[in-house]
Amino acid sequence: MKKIEITHKHILLYILTFVIVVFGDQVTKTIIDHTLQLNTGYTIIDDFFYFTYAHNTGAAWGIFQGHLNLFFIISVVATIGIIYYFMQTELYHKLTRFGLVLVFSGMIGNLIDRIIFGYVRDFIDFIIIGYDFPIFNIADIAITVGVALVIFEVGIEEYKAWKISKSEL
Repeated sequence: MKKIEITHKHILLYILTFVIVVFGDQVTKTIIDHTLQLNTGYTIIDDFFYFTYAHNTGAAWGIFQGHLNLFFIISVVATIGIIYYFMQTELYHKLTRFGLVLVFSGMIGNLIDRIIFGYVRDFIDFIIIGYDFPIFNIADIAITVGVALVIFEVGIEEYKAWKISKSEL
């Protein structure tokens, strides 16, 4: 397949996405920081959705609490991996590229918190079917959606390859 060149439109989309995610993440965290006291909440939808202000010195579900240097190392390695993988993908892999931009943006949003505060500010809190889901933030949403987009497109590509291999039999 002929390699398609990246255009200014694509670059602008990636930069705009990055700025919106990082800026939106930091603004929402700052609003919560100035509105709620630590470990207090505000009910949005009773028994389902809350804003609960929490500090997280770890990763998802609080794992690796207090290992700040580990997160810096992971961030550097992840940055190199994301940039490398982004450069290796073809332009027509739009979901993968956009997903990688989201993952990178979310990682930077949380890294800013870790550098400035030594922890990540979380505030989005759901209780789903009685399960109190771990509190998260906009950066975490970007990372999750980004990973899902990459997995989805890889799945599509694998399915296409499988269909082609089946038709050649």
